[in-house]
Amino acid sequence: MEFLFALVVAFACFQVALSGDPNILSDFIVPTNLTIVNGTFFTYTGMRALLNSSEPSTFKVTKASLAEFPALDGQSVSFAVLQYPADSINPPHTHPRSAELLFLLSGTLEVGFVDTTNKLFSKVIQTGDMFVFPKGLVHYQYNSDAKNYAVAVSAFGSSSAGTVSVPTSVFTTGIYEGVLAKSFNTDVKTIEKIKAGLSQKS
Repeated sequence: MEFLFALVVAFACFQVALSGDPNILSDFIVPTNLTIVNGTFFTYTGMRALLNSSEPSTFKVTKASLAEFPALDGQSVSFAVLQYPADSINPPHTHPRSAELLFLLSGTLEVGFVDTTNKLFSKVIQTGDMFVFPKGLVHYQYNSDAKNYAVAVSAFGSSSAGTVSVPTSVFTTGIYEGVLAKSFNTDVKTIEKIKAGLSQKS
């Protein structure tokens, strides 16, 4: 009986370890409102806008995920182009459903993530370098160059990796200021100042 229980627990843990986008039983998934499926369904043209656009004034992400590209449903992949003006940041965030593989096309970036022991792994990467951010861990990218623009592409192992912004989720979701003040060992006025700063950026 104990062996059977241990086997069931081990199998359950194995299944959790393999969790991610669910496997599909067909070649691809077609939305119910679509009647004709041809090459157009498998083509995404949303990145064309980047080719002749000017540099953005703040950090910008252009995504090709399930929300933008329905053909990705069930395929466990998605993509993003990240644009970093001089001295800009992609603030600390997580992707709960996927790791992120970032490839730097131009410029330099300081990148880093924090593991579950609160250890920071950071590196300044150069054009042509790749960096992986493990699934679910808090990470960031910072273009510390005061003059030059940087561009990267990111690949994800999920059609909908999800993004949870640490500053936004902590300071703009209605958590009581007193709780935040105690959590950050500061006072309510400081928390209110942070909230005000975040609301000005949005």
